[in-house]
Amino acid sequence: MPSLLTRYGVVLLVAAIVAALPYIVPTSFYLRVAALVFIFSIAVLGINLLMGFAGQVSLGHAGFFGIGAYAVAVLPTHFAVPTWIAFIIGIVVAGALAFVIGRPILKLKGHYLAVATLGMGILIAMVFTNEARFTGGPDGMPVPRLILFGWRARGSEAWYWISGVTLVLATLLTANLIDSPTGRALRAIHDSEVASRVLGVDVARYKLIAFVLSAVYTAIAGAYLALFDGLVTPGTAGFMRSIEFVAMAVLGGLGSIFGSIVGAALLTILPQMLTVFHDYEHIALGAIMIVCMIFLRAGIVPSIATFFRRSAS
Repeated sequence: MPSLLTRYGVVLLVAAIVAALPYIVPTSFYLRVAALVFIFSIAVLGINLLMGFAGQVSLGHAGFFGIGAYAVAVLPTHFAVPTWIAFIIGIVVAGALAFVIGRPILKLKGHYLAVATLGMGILIAMVFTNEARFTGGPDGMPVPRLILFGWRARGSEAWYWISGVTLVLATLLTANLIDSPTGRALRAIHDSEVASRVLGVDVARYKLIAFVLSAVYTAIAGAYLALFDGLVTPGTAGFMRSIEFVAMAVLGGLGSIFGSIVGAALLTILPQMLTVFHDYEHIALGAIMIVCMIFLRAGIVPSIATFFRRSAS
């Protein structure tokens, strides 16, 4: 019963936030920022599934983010594919590529795995930059609007609800997955691959499942961002985007579902707030992150949860 309460408590909390925010914020600008938070949260949930629960490092997930983004741009523009079908194709391609690439590179460990995923991300970004005939090259390309049954998805409010509902569903799926036999296998692998093998866990299979699922989450987020902004550039799949995702996951708390959302929110909202410092904006942001990591070493959400548990006992 406590597991069920914890699992659905997180989902209900996220759903309550999504439902309440439009009645709290004063202008549509805040809905736009919230939509960005939701979109990045979906990607970070995928990263956390891989790093926080399965214990596998990835510095190349921006590549899958870019696949989702460019799918909804290239296919409708050059091949007259309806946007919603292009969205599905992008997710399938990202998942299939993760399956093919994941089988060999997930045999690596530690910094070897990190470098391998980094190389994967760089190669994908290079394709987007060099195939200018289809992608627009370094300048990027416009993204057609999403149209469903005659309804055109445009504006901050529409994408707030699309991304918000998707985040709630992604949170529910992740919570159910973590409390399933697959989730328990992933946590066992995170603690010790050797012990997991002794207990009969197919380590390679479960690591691949986590890698593919994380790629799918990230591709969905990439497609949403491209459709929301109406523009996609190679920077969408750049190395710094991968670092940003990892920073969000670590800052919010690896192994914490709600931590993924908190980390995404913090690194999306803080730069907006720190613009008052002008030239010192990045210094202030870096200082805040350093302080958080010094005093909240497990991440914001797990550290605060541990503090309250100790206070209660």
